[in-house]
Amino acid sequence: MNNSQIARASRRGFLGTLSAIAATQVLPAAAQEIYPSRSIQLIIPNAPGSSVDTMGRAVAARMAPLLQQSMVMDNRAGAAGAIGVEAGRRAAPDGYTLIIGSTSAITTAPLLQKAVPYDPLRDLDLLAIFAMLPNVLVVNPALPVQTTAELIAYARSKGDKTNMASAGPGSASHLAGVAFQNAAGFKSLHVPYKGGSQGVASVVAGETDWVLTPAPAAMSLVKSGRLRLLGHSMGPSHRPVGDTPSLASTVPGYEFAGWIGLLAPKGLPQAATRKLLEVTEQAIKQPELQTAFEANGAVPTFLNPQEFQAFLVKDIELNRKAIQTAGLKAE
Repeated sequence: MNNSQIARASRRGFLGTLSAIAATQVLPAAAQEIYPSRSIQLIIPNAPGSSVDTMGRAVAARMAPLLQQSMVMDNRAGAAGAIGVEAGRRAAPDGYTLIIGSTSAITTAPLLQKAVPYDPLRDLDLLAIFAMLPNVLVVNPALPVQTTAELIAYARSKGDKTNMASAGPGSASHLAGVAFQNAAGFKSLHVPYKGGSQGVASVVAGETDWVLTPAPAAMSLVKSGRLRLLGHSMGPSHRPVGDTPSLASTVPGYEFAGWIGLLAPKGLPQAATRKLLEVTEQAIKQPELQTAFEANGAVPTFLNPQEFQAFLVKDIELNRKAIQTAGLKAE
């Protein structure tokens, strides 16, 4: 073997050694990319037992086996959900802290509270919406109306003598009701209560005439005959509460539904995003979860990040207009 051949052989050996070293360095890094490799914290910015909490836990319970990791629930209620969302936003964007978001915490809290430090479109990764929560229009059974059109006609005939209950200024029921009156062309006196259950109870008791409230808060009372259901706030193509017609079939263009979804701190790794989207969609398709959602008046849904973004832009504007019409200002 001449000197040239020896040199070439030495180079091949040296390069082979480098390749072997590189391979040993790559393997641990590749192993680290497997997601998830430990339990995931799921921040729920609502109190235990709330509809957001109940449905968030139901989805998480079906995601955990698919992820082969536990999901640890962390309820952080307060400030209409802003406290929990902010805690999640400040977490490391590694896929091990996620947020169950909803209309209240993501859409309306930044519009109504000056102290809210986050912009949901800028500061969070929007992963998926997994449930829509239609509002339902319910009245006291003693009210002489059977349909949405009859309620509108009745309210117009009474001038400002009818009244609308809500869970409080700026609540979902308040804003949905304001938008409905504006679209339908009538006016009712706003009677705010301290919470959704009290507002609904006031209609049952005959203290107020009607309320537009998230379906889970009213459906058991509808089934027992203590409330009369007139319509729902999703589009005409949806049937979230049996054969009940949409309000849009009487008031064209009126849609005002809540939502629940999965979010994360900004900058989630693509591998984590892909995995979470995959298992969320699989969980939502499970028949028992769909049945549980529908029993609570919720509509199982799957909107991907791009669809979530487009929806949220419209939802923020819809609520902004309702807030302005109601004369509310951020405090």
